[in-house]
Amino acid sequence: MSTNTDEEALIERLKSGDNAAFQSLIAQHQPRLLIIARSIVGEIFAEDVVQDAWSSVYRAIAKFEGRSSLSTWIIQIVSNEAKSRLRREKRHMNVADIEELGHGGDSQHFDQQGHWSNPPTRWEIATPELMLQESELQKCIEHTLSVLPEKQKAVFLLRDVEQHALVDISEVLGLSDNNVRVLLHRARLRLMQVVDHYQETGEC
Repeated sequence: MSTNTDEEALIERLKSGDNAAFQSLIAQHQPRLLIIARSIVGEIFAEDVVQDAWSSVYRAIAKFEGRSSLSTWIIQIVSNEAKSRLRREKRHMNVADIEELGHGGDSQHFDQQGHWSNPPTRWEIATPELMLQESELQKCIEHTLSVLPEKQKAVFLLRDVEQHALVDISEVLGLSDNNVRVLLHRARLRLMQVVDHYQETGEC
């Protein structure tokens, strides 16, 4: 069964009110949506934003027309909820509070198990020794991702993992195209520094 067919079947289950399908959808997307929300509103409001977004998804799924992928549609809903929350909160916050938004840290990764779902690798897995080395490198990369600034993390996730276009990332995160490029460059550079250091020393 193709990926498109899988998604079409999932959408039909969601539209029919299948609660198990909706819970599966949440488990699949929750970590990355929290990363995106944190990059816009910070740690304090991110969980509320994502919860509100899921409520919107539940209410609107029956009207989903498939003009974009389901993932893209959900990300856009989270983006809209986060931007609306940010506008509301800014009316009641002082400058110091506003500057604090978007700087919270987290230990979430890209899949529901807490691991990066698409770790980059330049090695062929051929022996148990190489498999162990790959596992250790992945841990180094996951740790680096967990401590990246929120906006860098979100841009990297959307571009290099989700494969969204830069212009779409700019819209989702409310950033200029140039800012997105700079954030992506910095995230990639930091990750490649970790990979290079590991390959030279065997340590993070």
